[in-house]
Amino acid sequence: MSFGVAGFGAFLGEPVSVAAVAADYVTDQRQLSRWGYRTFHRATSEGITDLAVAAGQRALDAAGVCADEVDVVVLAISDIAEHLYWDPAAACQHRLGARRAEAILVNQACGGSVTAFDTVAGRFATHPEHRVALIIGANRVCETYVNRMAVNTCVNGDGAAAAVVRRDFPGRRWLVTETLTDGRYADYFRLDGGTARPFGTGEPPRVRDPFTRLAEFFDGDVAAMVEFGRMTVDRTREVVERACKRAGAPAVSRVVHLNDNATALSDLALALGLPLSALNADVAAAHGHLGCADQILGLSWLVERDLVARGDVVALTSTGSGMHWTCTLIEV
Repeated sequence: MSFGVAGFGAFLGEPVSVAAVAADYVTDQRQLSRWGYRTFHRATSEGITDLAVAAGQRALDAAGVCADEVDVVVLAISDIAEHLYWDPAAACQHRLGARRAEAILVNQACGGSVTAFDTVAGRFATHPEHRVALIIGANRVCETYVNRMAVNTCVNGDGAAAAVVRRDFPGRRWLVTETLTDGRYADYFRLDGGTARPFGTGEPPRVRDPFTRLAEFFDGDVAAMVEFGRMTVDRTREVVERACKRAGAPAVSRVVHLNDNATALSDLALALGLPLSALNADVAAAHGHLGCADQILGLSWLVERDLVARGDVVALTSTGSGMHWTCTLIEV
């Protein structure tokens, strides 16, 4: 299957200094300062589909594609949309004017936009007449349920990034997507409020900090917690190696991971045998973690600044609750 990225677009919330507002979110700022984030993006009145539609339209404009040329719209989100019993992907398809397109919602945590390339590959394989797809990754923190600076080991922001892909496009070509899933950890990042335990009339539930969740999930076993952290890095290395083997690519030039903290990205660079400069630490520090938007935003950062050359292979990677480890290879 041959398709490539023909254009990018992004729409981000207002930039906010992490240092300026950290006290509003955390009491102990020492750990936060070690993460290395300078800025994050915070939306005001925009919902997640507002961000997604704006980014999608910018990508269409950049690629010179009209909405009615789009055959597939894939929306990847990792947080809660504006409404329940509602399809935000279909809403985006309608608002963009992509009336011919099938709309697909991917909600596989922070790796959604990475696996979306595989979703498009499948649709193109089974629908030979399909020529154009729009992939959008979006994030909008719902502060009713989560603390954006304490829900995980990232500073989380609001924004969306999109990519238009075209069949047989000669540049920024998709090679393969590989995903590993380990359902033993499905409950680690869970928020009660579904059919098993519906929301009540009192205070809404909150997702607790990752250290509390780890201690509860592993019943206080420190060794098991340390091994879990090591395993998440090892699985990312494994999924990259598997993707390279399938694609026949000896190595990758760049890795665009989720916009993780500086320590985590350094650990990943070491595991992959790459210098930190080959990862997206600069993008992460400048923008914070934008959920499913990270990898498309990071790829566009490399392309627009001429930081990759023709023939380079870029790995888009993510670790997501579930747990999932995923990698998409793009040949520039």
